[in-house]
Amino acid sequence: MPAPGEHHPAFEEYCECIFELAEDDLEVIQARIAERLNVSRPAVSEMVRRLESEGLITTEGGIKLTTDGDALAQRVVRRHRLAERFLTDILGLSWAEAHHEAGKWEHVMSESVEDALDRFLGSPTTCPHGNPIPGSDYISDGAHPLAVHPIGTTFSIRRIPEELEFTPGLLEFLEDADLLPGRSGRVTALAPDGTVTVEIEGRHIGVGAFAGERILVTG
Repeated sequence: MPAPGEHHPAFEEYCECIFELAEDDLEVIQARIAERLNVSRPAVSEMVRRLESEGLITTEGGIKLTTDGDALAQRVVRRHRLAERFLTDILGLSWAEAHHEAGKWEHVMSESVEDALDRFLGSPTTCPHGNPIPGSDYISDGAHPLAVHPIGTTFSIRRIPEELEFTPGLLEFLEDADLLPGRSGRVTALAPDGTVTVEIEGRHIGVGAFAGERILVTG
C-alpha cells in the first residue's frame, strides 16, 4: 500500500504519461495514453475516471492535470530523470537499460534518496536525453527540430523528447549513431521522404522523418 501522502504506482504512471505528452506538445487523448502505456483503451477510460475522482486530472476541454496531479507528475518525472542520470553517468548503463530501470526506481524512491541523488550528481538540469529535470535550474535554449535545420549548416543536439524514448529500438539507434545531447554535426542532405542525412564525427547517418521532426537542436 502507498504510504500516507503517496499514490498508487498506477496513478503515478498515468500522471507521468499525461505530463510527458503535454511536455512534447502532444494532444492528451485516451488513445495516445493507451499507446504510450501499452494498455487497452477500456483500461485507460476506467483509470481516467479514477484519476478525476481523486482530483488529479480534469477532463473539461481535454485531459489535463490538476495542481495536485501536476505536483505528483513532476515528482515522479524528477525521480525518473535523476535515476537515468545515475544509471548512465555513474553505472554506465545504456540509454535503453537506464530508461527501463528508472521506470522502476521512480515509484520506490524516497524524498531523502531523491535529495541525496541530486546532491551526488551535482544537481543536473536534464536527463541523459536532454529533457528538463523538474525542480532544477533548467533554462530553455530555444531549440528547434533537426528536420528544419538548414542543409550545410552545423547544429548541436539539445534534446531527445520522451516520445522517441518509447519508440522501439530508437534509443539504441541514437546511442549507437552518437546522436546524443551535446554532440555537434552538420546537415548534409534532406530526402523527399523527410530523411535527414547528418555528418557526426566523420560518419554520415540517415535520420528518418519521425525522429528528425522530434530531435531538438540549436545552431
